[in-house]
Amino acid sequence: MTPDIVVFGSMNMDLVVRVPRAPRSGETLQGRSFMTNPGGKGANQAVACARQGARVAMVGCVGQDGFGEALRGALAADGIDTASIRAVEGSTGVAVVMVDDAGENRITIIPGANDLLKAEPDALAGKYLLLQCEVPMPEVVRAAQAMRAKGATVVMNPAPVCQLPDELWPLVDILVMNEIEASELSGLAVADPAGAAAAATSLRRRGPATAIVTLGSQGVLVADADGCRHFPALEAQVVDTTAAGDTFIGAMCAARVAGQSMDAAVKRGIQAATLCVGRAGAQASIPYLHELAAP
Repeated sequence: MTPDIVVFGSMNMDLVVRVPRAPRSGETLQGRSFMTNPGGKGANQAVACARQGARVAMVGCVGQDGFGEALRGALAADGIDTASIRAVEGSTGVAVVMVDDAGENRITIIPGANDLLKAEPDALAGKYLLLQCEVPMPEVVRAAQAMRAKGATVVMNPAPVCQLPDELWPLVDILVMNEIEASELSGLAVADPAGAAAAATSLRRRGPATAIVTLGSQGVLVADADGCRHFPALEAQVVDTTAAGDTFIGAMCAARVAGQSMDAAVKRGIQAATLCVGRAGAQASIPYLHELAAP
């Protein structure tokens, strides 16, 4: 069965350290706890889509090691099609995540097998394609070209923050970014909804029909053919912000595939992300559809 959503992206094992605060240069700080948790922006978004009811296929690369087996198994447990995940020589991608008592995270990524991901057209068929910047950009472009040619909607999340090649912009239908990414791509200051509106409007001129800026506690800004709209955040008890953006994207895309309007889909994404930040970990924190309030 053709999936609703194909995610072409990274798969990492997150090595998570809880600390009271980030250590200063040269300082040794005693942490509170350590855990491993399946992650990677691509895999996180795949899980978020699947837990919101979408049929999902993951296209990614892992190493021939224990982390790779664990990552593949975690996706399969969520009902995600893993047939297009390739095991290659070398190590699986790893992310070292430091989370402080305020719930803010600092992340260092070692790409490993993610650097070997290739866009194979036969593995790319679905209604939506989700892309990020943790795998080689030339392959991201090829994936977008292949699925756009098949009529798919292309969603680009330029994270970790990166400049997108000129040939990718006209292939993107929905651009989803946080305030840092929006500022970097547009060259404009983004500190509030007004700044986000200016940046999103500017970036739409490069090709995307819809530009979305997530602003954390300030909510979400959407710019499309109907103008700019601000959606306030919901009250949240922040434990860990890891995967909040991925959760928003996955829930929003699952809602769109299910036929919901963009505004309804954004509200669903906000609900899901609010639950996510109240929990620790990456994929472990991503909520299921039944946990969300009825629209």
